[in-house]
Amino acid sequence: MLVGLLVAGLGLLLPGRVAAQPGPLQGLTRQFSQYARLHPYERLFLHLDRPLYLSGETAWFTVYAVGGPSLGPLALSSVAYVEVLDAGQQPVLQTQVALTNTRGQGTLTLPASLASGNYTVRAYTRWMQNEGPEAYFHQSITLLNTSVASGRPLAQDSTGPNVQFFPEGGTLVRGLRSRVAFQLTGLPGPGSSAQGQVLDEQGTTVATFSARRGGMGSFLLTPTTAGNRYTAILSHPRLPRPVVRRLPSVAENGYVLRVADSGPAQVTLTVQATPDQDQTVLLLVHARHQAALAQPLRLTSGSATLTLAKSQLPEGVSHFTLFTTAHQPLCDRLFFQRPRQRLALDARPDKSGYTPREKVRLQLTASSPTGTTTPPAALSVAVYRLDSLNADAPPTIDHYLGLTSELRGTVDNPAYYFTATGPEVAEATEDLLLTQGWSRFGWDAVFAPAPAPPAFLPEPYGPVVRAKLTRAGTDQPYPDLLTYLSVPGRLVRLYNARSNAAGIVQFETPDVFGSPTVVLQTDPRQDSTCQITLLSPFSARFAPLAAPPFALVPRFEQAYARRHLQTRVQALYANRQQLPYLAATPDSTPFYGRPGESYLLDRYTRFKVLEEVLREYVQEVAVRIRPDGFHLKVVDKLNSTVFTENPMVLLDGVPVFNMNKVMALNPLKIRRLDVIDSRYVHGGATYSGLVSLSTYEGNLEGFALDPRVLIQEYEGRQQQREFYSPRYETPQQKQSRRPDFRELLYWNPQVTTTTADGAGQTLEFYTGDQPGRYRVVVQGLAATGAAGSTSCTFEVAPNL
Repeated sequence: MLVGLLVAGLGLLLPGRVAAQPGPLQGLTRQFSQYARLHPYERLFLHLDRPLYLSGETAWFTVYAVGGPSLGPLALSSVAYVEVLDAGQQPVLQTQVALTNTRGQGTLTLPASLASGNYTVRAYTRWMQNEGPEAYFHQSITLLNTSVASGRPLAQDSTGPNVQFFPEGGTLVRGLRSRVAFQLTGLPGPGSSAQGQVLDEQGTTVATFSARRGGMGSFLLTPTTAGNRYTAILSHPRLPRPVVRRLPSVAENGYVLRVADSGPAQVTLTVQATPDQDQTVLLLVHARHQAALAQPLRLTSGSATLTLAKSQLPEGVSHFTLFTTAHQPLCDRLFFQRPRQRLALDARPDKSGYTPREKVRLQLTASSPTGTTTPPAALSVAVYRLDSLNADAPPTIDHYLGLTSELRGTVDNPAYYFTATGPEVAEATEDLLLTQGWSRFGWDAVFAPAPAPPAFLPEPYGPVVRAKLTRAGTDQPYPDLLTYLSVPGRLVRLYNARSNAAGIVQFETPDVFGSPTVVLQTDPRQDSTCQITLLSPFSARFAPLAAPPFALVPRFEQAYARRHLQTRVQALYANRQQLPYLAATPDSTPFYGRPGESYLLDRYTRFKVLEEVLREYVQEVAVRIRPDGFHLKVVDKLNSTVFTENPMVLLDGVPVFNMNKVMALNPLKIRRLDVIDSRYVHGGATYSGLVSLSTYEGNLEGFALDPRVLIQEYEGRQQQREFYSPRYETPQQKQSRRPDFRELLYWNPQVTTTTADGAGQTLEFYTGDQPGRYRVVVQGLAATGAAGSTSCTFEVAPNL
C-alpha cells in the first residue's frame, strides 16, 4: 500500500527550518544543523580569459568566492590556491591569489617548456580541503607548444572501453525493483552508439539498454538472487568484440530509494524495503549544508511514497538521504531543479563589424530575472579571437554553481541541462545525477558524539604558513615549542606560534606577497636541536578525473603555424612593460606599531662600535658585560625599573638571540634603531622590551645567521598585474608599424554594476591587426547570490 503525502509550507529556504519532530528525527536534524554551523559551505569559480593557450603565454583569471545556502558572495577565506595539473595530475604551476571582499584576480604564466596537451586548472581554499578534492573547482584547458612539431609523443590509451553501473540509491537488493544507471567511457566514437544487455547466471536476458547523451543511460532491474550474479554485455560498432562487465553485487536485504520527476510541479519519492528491515525510516533533504526537509516515513507492506512540491525544494542540486532511526545512512539520491533566481546579463557592442585598430564600445547591463531591478553585481569580461582551435564555449558561473559543482568528473555542455526542452532532457538529467553525483559528507563525522575539529582551518586574514618541528635525527614531533617566522626586509614583519602535539606550527601572515625569503627558528635558550621543515600549502589530494585526451589534428596544421607565427611576432615586438604589476601600498608600520623611542643614526655622530652607540645615545638600553659576554637590559619606562632578561633583538625583522653577535654588528650599516621600552606581548610570546635594528637595504647586510636556522624562499600571494591593451586614438598610433597580433583583445576582472539608474556600463577597447570573429564573454555574481553569464560576437574585417 502506497502512502501519498503532499508536503507544503515548510519554509525550505530558511536556515534551520525543518519539521520539528520528537525523538530520532529531532536528533537527526539537531546534529546535522550543528555540523552545518561548524562547517560552512564554500565554493570557488574561476573565470579564465579563454580556453586555449600557447606555451609561454599568460592566462588571466578572476576568482569568485561563494557559499552558504544561497551561494552568495562569502568572505570566509582570503586566499585561493590555483594549480595547473598535467595529464598525470602532477602540478606544473602553483600560485596563491589574494581574495578581497570575496573576489580575487591573478595570472598564470605558462612555462614555455610545457608540452602540448590538455591540462586541468583547479582552485580551492584551505577550508575546502576539509571536503576533499571533489569539491575543488576544475576546468580543462588546452595548451599548444608550437616551438616543436608535435609538442609531445602521445601515449596510446591502454585503458580501453569501460562501463560503470550505479544503482539508484546506492544498492541493488533482492526482490526490489531498481533503476540502474550506467556510464560508458573510453569508447571509439560517440558513446550513444553503444547497446547492451544484462544476463542472469543462467544466461537469460533480464534487461536491455542503450546509451543516450554522453554515453550515459539507465534501465530497470528486479534482482531475484543475491550476490554478484548479473553480467552486462556491451557492444559498439567500432569495438572488435563485446565488452563484458559484472553488475554491482546484490544484497539479500535492504532498502531502495527512487526519486522521480512526476510533473511540472511535483517530485515523487518512493522507498521500498525487504520485510525484515525496520519499517520506519528518516528522510533528510539537504542542499549546501542546509537542511531543507526532515520527514519520518512509515512503510506499509514494505513501501512508502512521498510527493513534494518543486517550489519548496532548493534551487540547483538537492540531496535526498535516507536514515534508520539510529541515524545510519541507507540511501542517497540527487535531484536537480533549474535555478529560478538568475542574474540576467546583456553585452552589446556598438557595431557588428569593425576594421583593424578601431574602437569598440561594449554596453553591459545586469538585471533580475523579471527585469524590474538592477542588482549590484561584480562582473569579469574577456574578449578573444575565435578560430578552429578554441571554438568551444567556456564554462559559466551560473551553470557551475547551479549544477556541475555538485557532480564528479567533467560534464559535457552543462548548458544543455539548463536550456534544452523535451522529454529527453529529464532522462538525460537523471542519467547525469545518478552516474556523477557524489555525497560530500562522512556521516560518521556528522553524528559523532563530540565533533572533531576541522583538519583545515579557514584563512580569513591571510595565508597560514605551516611548518613541522621534529626532534633532531628523528621523525618524532616536537610539541609546545615557541617558533618564530620572519621576512627580512625594510618592513619589519615577525610572527610567532607554538607547535601542537603533532609538532605542527602555524603562522598567520597577511602581508606576505611575491616570493620572499622567510626565516624560521626557535629560541636556542629553549631548544637548540629541533629540525624545522616548511610545509607546502597546496593540497596533496586529487580528484579521480583526468583531462580529456589530446591529439594534434592534421587539418589544423595551418592554424598551428599561424598561431606560432603570431605569438613569436607578438613576443618580439610587444613592449616588455605591457604586463606591469599593480602598484602595491603595503603598510610600512612595523608589527610593533609606534616604538617608544626611535633613532635615525645618521643624525648622530657615527661610531664604529655598536656598544658605543648604545652607551652614548640610546638611554633606554643598558649594556652589561658578564663572563659569558654581552647582555642588554631595557629600561621599563612604565614601572621605572630595568628588565632582568635580554630584550627581543631584531635585525631587519629577524630575531637574533646571541647578544655577542649583536654587539659585533657594524653600526655604520644600521640606518635606524627602535626601542620598545615596556613589556611587549606578541602572540604567544612576551618580550622584556624590544630592540629593532634596520639596515639601509633591509637584507641583513651579510649577517651570518645560526646554521640551524631554516632559510627558504616561500611562494606567497601573487602580486597582481595590470592587463595591457593598446589604444589607437591618433592617426600616428593607427599608422604605427608595430604589429598587433593579440589573441586576447580585452580583459577586465573588476567590473561593477550599480543600482543608480539601471543604464549599465560602457567598456572601451581597440581591435588589433588580426581579422576574424571575436567572442565577448561576461560572467558575474550579484550580491544576492544570483549568478549569470552571457556572450556575443563581432567581426573584424581585414585591411583592404
